[in-house]
This record gives sequence, structure tokens and C-alpha cells, in this order.
Amino acid sequence: MELKLDDMAILRLPDVMRLIGLRRTTIYDMMSKGTFPRSVSLSARAKGWRAGDILAWLQSREQTNHSAPSAS
Repeated sequence: MELKLDDMAILRLPDVMRLIGLRRTTIYDMMSKGTFPRSVSLSARAKGWRAGDILAWLQSREQTNHSAPSAS
């Protein structure tokens, strides 16, 4: 994966929630289990996620769903 400036863009929680369709509690629960990218500290009270990390996570979910056997 080639790193681009867009990959380094920071997304705040409302943007991440809109992109992935999950709520705050689920996101933080998945982070604690190691199944979702960790947030980065922007200041003492602000956190965000690198856009590239979120996009890579979405792609990994897409690949997992495509490789799963279909129930027929």
C-alpha cells in the first residue's frame, strides 16, 4: 500500500461513524479488542483516526465478506 497525503488526513469520530455505519460504543469496543484501528491523539482532549487506517479496515472487511462462503 502506497502512502498518500490523503491517507494521513485525520477523521473525527462523527466522520468515522458515518463512513463505517457503526456507533461510538461499538467503535471503542472494537478498538479495545484490537479489531479496529486505534485513534491518534491530536491534543489533550481531541482524538481522530487516520483516513488510510479507516480505508484499510474497510477494505479488509470487504475482502473478508467476499471470501466467506455463501449460504445457499
